[in-house]
Order: sequence, then structure tokens, then C-alpha cells
Amino acid sequence: MYKYILFLFTITVFAQNSDKTGNVIFLHPDGTSLSDWNVLRILDAGPDGEISWDKLSAVGLYQGHIKDKITASSNAGATIHAYGIKANYNSFGMIDGEIPEALSEKKMSIMQEAMEKGIAVGLINSGTIVEPGTAVYTSSELKRSNYESITKQVLLSGVDLIFSGGEEWMLPEGINGVHGAGKRTDGMNLIEEAVKRGYKVIYTRDELNSLSPDEKKVLGVFASVSTYNDKTEEDQKKLNLPDYIPSAPRVNEMTAYALKFFRNKGQFFLVIEEEGTDNFGNKNNAKGKIEALRGADLAIAEILKFMDGKPNTLLITASDSDAGGMQITGAEIKIEDENTPLPANDKNGAPIDGREGTATPPFVSAPDKNGNKFLFGLSWAGFADVTGSIVARAHGLNAELMHGKIDNTFIYKLKYLTLFGKLLE
Repeated sequence: MYKYILFLFTITVFAQNSDKTGNVIFLHPDGTSLSDWNVLRILDAGPDGEISWDKLSAVGLYQGHIKDKITASSNAGATIHAYGIKANYNSFGMIDGEIPEALSEKKMSIMQEAMEKGIAVGLINSGTIVEPGTAVYTSSELKRSNYESITKQVLLSGVDLIFSGGEEWMLPEGINGVHGAGKRTDGMNLIEEAVKRGYKVIYTRDELNSLSPDEKKVLGVFASVSTYNDKTEEDQKKLNLPDYIPSAPRVNEMTAYALKFFRNKGQFFLVIEEEGTDNFGNKNNAKGKIEALRGADLAIAEILKFMDGKPNTLLITASDSDAGGMQITGAEIKIEDENTPLPANDKNGAPIDGREGTATPPFVSAPDKNGNKFLFGLSWAGFADVTGSIVARAHGLNAELMHGKIDNTFIYKLKYLTLFGKLLE
């Protein structure tokens, strides 16, 4: 009872105290559940070890249902995170055909409201620019597949920093870009338009590494579509494709630059999405999903390092669903040789992945505190997104309000409190 009263008192104090404002970083490793973080920890740090995600101070048990389904789509989840109200499965910054009134009672996303108030803003996505986890913050459309319009809205929104793939929707048909051919049918060259609007445009990891953090506006275009090759392990092997495009920076490298970029630009709001965790999960590619998770965890490490010198910063990380339902299969693994292939399926028919895909040798954990290593496989529930065991985390300014069971709309509320000093009900 005492804890409950203290929690209510804390909420009341924060609701009335406008000096609890600061920077907000929202990291969205799409399609990621507690099971996925457990896999990364076991592999990289050992069963008793600690990854960067473990260092975050607050835990929320994320309830991700939406208006019309028990499991969210990426675009519905993003709409909820950006507007603070329940959305429908097909919502993309619109509900019932209209830009909705957000929880703040304004017909704009939380990022658009931040821009209106002069707060510096940024969007980072390892996927294409039209991915809803970032695009919904500055674009609204009737259909998720309206790629030309979504790209145009994001690029012309005035966001200070945009890093993503998606060059194909920035260029008109008949124009070859750095990474591939354009697909726009309206004749617009949005990269040329961005340059006119003062953006420094870069295309590769090398260009990012040499870029000054003092640029006024930056557009990073790192792939024709996405910076990863979201195929099955078997198809990747046939086509000789790596998990991630070597010339493109990883999400942690994009994040590291962005933090330097925003360090001296006053209050800022940065939304980061590692989309590979979702897309590899939807292909049941455990190897790729783990590599995407690793990038997201390295991004958390960069943010924690930044927060050491910027205590007035809130980090929130959450997914909206679980891509593929990847689970650790340990007890049923009977083999003792790490080079012996796993069975292709569990007894109930669930496919099992080893290190290089189906029917390949098992994963091997890092040592536990006693020096023991363990063999395991990863089984899949399906190809689609499932509700899963989603855990939201927070760290830094106002993080203590991330507590117990939270609704997906709370992600917006905590961001809003930290940006504007008001806790909405």
C-alpha cells in the first residue's frame, strides 16, 4: 500500500513540476521480446552476464493491444506511440481516414508538436524511410503502401536529422542514385529538394565517419531499400548476401553520430528504429535477428555513455509486438557436440534454427560464472508478429514512472512529460 501511495504521489509531483523536462530518446527495436534479449545475453555475455539493455533502470510490462486486434501492426503501434491514443490495425498516422487528435488534444504527432515548440528532432531507421516506426512521427497516410507520399512527407517535414534507407522513393523513375534506380512517378527528386532546404546528404558509413557534428541538417541515405538483407539464412547463402550491407552504417553508428550532432543543439527528441529485428524475425532468420539485436544493444551503450554527461535525458526502449515468436530451446537439445546439426523441427512441428539456419549446428553460449558453456537452438512460433512478452525499459530523467503493467499509450505519456513538463491523463 505504501508503495502505491508513493507512486501516486510521484505522479502528482511530476504532473505539476514543469522543470522535469529534457531530451527524449525513443529506441524502438521492432519485433523484439524478452526472449530475444535473453538470447543476446546468453550468446554475448553468458547466462549470468549483462548486456547494455540490462543496465536500464526501469521496467514496464507492455500491454500492446490496439482498437480492433489483440496484436498490433507496426503502423498501428507507431501511431499509438506518436499520438498517445489507440489506433486500428491499418492506421498510419491516421485513424478512420483522418489525422487524429492526439492525447494532447492537438491534431499532430508528438514530434510535430516538439518541432512547433522549437525542439530539435531526428529520425533514424535501419530500414527504408517509409518504415512506420519512424515515418509515422512526420507523415500520415490512408495506406501504409503509399510510399511516394510517405517519403515526401518525411523528407519535407523539416526534421533536423534523417538517417535511413529508401533511396528508391526519393528519386524519380529513370534516375539512378548511389544505391539504385528511382521509383517515383511524380517526377520529384527529393534528394535535390533536400539539398535546397539546407541538408548535407551522405550515402555511406565512410561519409558518416568523416561528417562534422556541426552540420545544420543531415540526410543519410544508406540503401536503396533497407540496410539489411532480410531473407532466410538459406536464401542469403544461395545469393552470397551478408546480414547487413557493408557500406551502410549500423544503427549504433548512426546513433553515435546523432548524439554528437544534438549535443550542442539544446533540447532534442530522437526516435531510433532497428527494423532488422522485425524483418529477420518475420523470415525466421535467427542469425540475422541476433545480429540486429546486437546493433540495438550497442546503440543503447552509446546512449548510456552520452547520458553520463547529459543527465537531463530520458531513454525509452520498447517494441510493439514480437516478430516470429523466437524461443530458446535448451532442455530438448540432446546432442553434446557443437558441430552436430540440430533437428529441423521440434516434436510439435515448430522449426528450429541453429547457427546458420534450419538443421545446422547449435548456438553456443558464452561461459556462465562457473565457466560452463551451453548448446541451444531457437524455435519459431510462426512468421507473423505475435503479442509476445514485450518489456519496455526506461532510464534517466523521469524513468521511475515506468512501473509495473503499462499500456502502449504510456510510451507517449512519458515522452510528453519529459519533453513538455505535463503528464497527460
